[in-house]
Amino acid sequence: VQLQASGGGLVQAGGSLRLSCTASGRYSMGWFRRAPGKEREFVAAINWSGGSTDYADSMKGRFTISRDNAKNTVYLQMNSLKPEDTAVYYCAAGSSWAEVRSGSPINYNYWGPGTQVTVSS
Repeated sequence: VQLQASGGGLVQAGGSLRLSCTASGRYSMGWFRRAPGKEREFVAAINWSGGSTDYADSMKGRFTISRDNAKNTVYLQMNSLKPEDTAVYYCAAGSSWAEVRSGSPINYNYWGPGTQVTVSS
């Protein structure tokens, strides 16, 4: 399974970005991020059908995960961005929704190379 994230860039605080991740296969998908000097952090996850989602508490209300299986693409819509959202964002795929939704990286089988998001103040 090859994953490729895109859509990162530089945005001012309060702005929005939409990340995309293309992935083939029937997988639950998640987004993670790693800020400089910090541990990898779970952002959001979505099951294969798109009917179930889960978010880290700090992302609820600002970030929305969705998918279009016809396009083999998962999205992360990020609104009201803050400088502390600056990080490399990764998409990942896992086989079990029950495990994927836990947010633990060990439950994801495949990872993409990441895309940089920088939020200026």
